[in-house]
Amino acid sequence: MRLEGIETFSVAPPTGIGGSSWLLVRVTTDDGVQGIGECYGIPFAPPVARAMVTDVFDRYLAGEEPQRVETMFRRVYSAGFTQRPDPTMMSIFSGVEMAAWDVVGKARGVPVVELLGGRFHDHLRTYTYLYPRSVHDPDAVDDGDPYHEPDAAAARAREYLAEGWTAVKQDPTGPYGFQGGRELSLVELDRSVRNATAIREAIGDSADLLFGTHGQMTTSSAVRLARRLEPLDPLWFEEPVPPDQVDGLARVAASTSIPVACGERLTTRREFHDVLRAGVTILQPQIGRCGGIWETKKIAVLAELFNVQIAPHIYCGPVAHAAAAHVAASSPDFLILETIRPA
Repeated sequence: MRLEGIETFSVAPPTGIGGSSWLLVRVTTDDGVQGIGECYGIPFAPPVARAMVTDVFDRYLAGEEPQRVETMFRRVYSAGFTQRPDPTMMSIFSGVEMAAWDVVGKARGVPVVELLGGRFHDHLRTYTYLYPRSVHDPDAVDDGDPYHEPDAAAARAREYLAEGWTAVKQDPTGPYGFQGGRELSLVELDRSVRNATAIREAIGDSADLLFGTHGQMTTSSAVRLARRLEPLDPLWFEEPVPPDQVDGLARVAASTSIPVACGERLTTRREFHDVLRAGVTILQPQIGRCGGIWETKKIAVLAELFNVQIAPHIYCGPVAHAAAAHVAASSPDFLILETIRPA
């Protein structure tokens, strides 16, 4: 059985949440078995990204046996005489690699988790962002902005708690920009603390509070905010500085009792090893970007050696979500999985 053909599909998320578009792939083997995968975050227009996926498949992966994911990874990782992490190439490969695992699972009549060592967890804990009501129900009326207004954030937290969620996340530091690290103003610092305080008071000890910042801050600003948030005991402080500031991550991690999390913009175990050495204690691999199922499994194993846990990042489509769930279920150091919709 060998990989023979590939189709690509660009899909707009129905709610606008989960990325600007989902790039799905479907591979077919020479004996007709099909598998699906998902590429995440390729920073090009969908027609260009789809052509890139097809090009990589045709040049490096077509004709290969689908179970030879290690060989395929090394071939693509080394393309262009690089042999170094490349976010776009790894996003492309991740989607095709997921599809290859799907093919192997179907050919052998077992779910992919059984090919990764079997289930370690029978149930997976999940968390949600505090999205406006209208994200889940277009006819719903939003009472304020849960992203930036404490009362609205607290109200949504209570509603999610009533649905059964045991962890909620918010990023009130934004809006997100391309500047890189910046010093938050006193107004932004105060807003962040007031929002987090309102959420904590709303959920009490019944759920965890996860605090994300999307790499908005300078190292000094992240330290200032972490000290203000420590009394609220968040489960984590996510991406406190831009993802290329590994030394900054180390300084933040050393300055706070809050576990520091990151990983959604990293790719391959090489970059995850760097942040583990910097003191990050919760890894958030995005399976559609970091190298696919096998590379994510390696990242999970690497995390065990540092006595830390993984919390796969899920701001994507359903295929990558499902693939991450298979890796999570097979990994002893799994902590929690991001989920966008309640069902």
